[in-house]
Amino acid sequence: MTANPNIQDKTLAPDVQVKQAGGYRWELLVLLWLAFFLNQADRQIFSVVLPLIKAELALSDADLGLIASALVWTYGLLVPVAGFTGDRISRKSIIGFSLLFWSFSTLATGLCSTLIQFLVLRGFATGGGEAFYAPSANAMLSERYAGNRSTALALHQTAVYAGIILSGLIAGYIGEHYGWRNAFFVFGAFGIVLAFVIFFRLSKDRPVVAEQGVSIAATAKVILRKPTFLLLTGAFACMVFVNVGYLTWMPSFLVEKFGLSLTDAGFSSMFYHHAGAFLGVLAGGKIADATAKINRRNRLLVQCAGLLLGAPFIYWMAAGHTLVVIYTALFLFGVFRGVYDSNIFASLYEIAPHNMRSSSSGIMLMGAFLAGAFAPLILGILKPTLGLEASLAWLSASYVLGAALLGLAAYVFFGKDKAYEKSISLN
Repeated sequence: MTANPNIQDKTLAPDVQVKQAGGYRWELLVLLWLAFFLNQADRQIFSVVLPLIKAELALSDADLGLIASALVWTYGLLVPVAGFTGDRISRKSIIGFSLLFWSFSTLATGLCSTLIQFLVLRGFATGGGEAFYAPSANAMLSERYAGNRSTALALHQTAVYAGIILSGLIAGYIGEHYGWRNAFFVFGAFGIVLAFVIFFRLSKDRPVVAEQGVSIAATAKVILRKPTFLLLTGAFACMVFVNVGYLTWMPSFLVEKFGLSLTDAGFSSMFYHHAGAFLGVLAGGKIADATAKINRRNRLLVQCAGLLLGAPFIYWMAAGHTLVVIYTALFLFGVFRGVYDSNIFASLYEIAPHNMRSSSSGIMLMGAFLAGAFAPLILGILKPTLGLEASLAWLSASYVLGAALLGLAAYVFFGKDKAYEKSISLN
């Protein structure tokens, strides 16, 4: 092994190389955690200050739903490009530049005053920049933490919950006291500073595929021919559909149904759910790493249990008639959502060759987010007729469908689709 933990010996198998780095692994995890925190916080600001934007600019519910959907559609379309890129060029560069780009876009969103401007800066620019983060970050962590992959990815996933909780609190407070535009300015500026820290602190890396000359078409052919991959993507789409719809409309639901202030609604709608998810993701990661030593398909079964057990609480999140019931449902919905989240990419990497982890992440994210992006728009269209309470309650059916897809993948297809430590040669 090489003496420098930041330099990998290319003669070693990737999962052996990654054990070289000690302290750097933790620095990497901390920096990526902060970047992922902003990735989610910047995405959530719009939903938190949505009532203020609606009042000032006289946008309709359908307009607001379209803005939220545009970000997710853009993310979904570009994330496979990000995935293939992450298996071919420096992931450090991809992560740094994507953070810089989406942070500038977030800051500029504070200057918007028309629907078109929001669609361009909030939907296309912010969504496009954020798309390039996750495939490279998850693949990099997976390689550095080969022996306890679910736990490392679960710790990284906690940034999602922290970002959403704190953005709900901070953006709501800034919006109420200093105007919604300043919320975008503050988070955008923080991201720009962090991007430069990442450029200076992350070590250089060169993905294995970059030396093999593997085509995008050949990579996609290997990944897409696995039924388990398609079912994992379908289940992920079911989760994303629920998540995007919930994140977009839950603050407004609490304002309209219980008359909460914007700050209280923004905080409460996010805190209870994501506090539960924080606990669930850590537990799910530990359980999956332990049980995967017995049978690797157990990662999928942990996810299946998370969706199935979480479905009833999605219904009560919307149908409850008191804040106590709703907050309890939000917390338990979060616990089981976290159990699912802990293995989104760990399960994927059980069937994806190591030199295709970023690419496979990108394709899966594309399928999930393109489908899930319809949730804000659909709920915005249904809100005037069906009502927001009934629309949110029906999201529970999506979790049940996702659990069924995971069960099918685990028991029918996983055995022949699982990958082995040696990568598949495509040359």
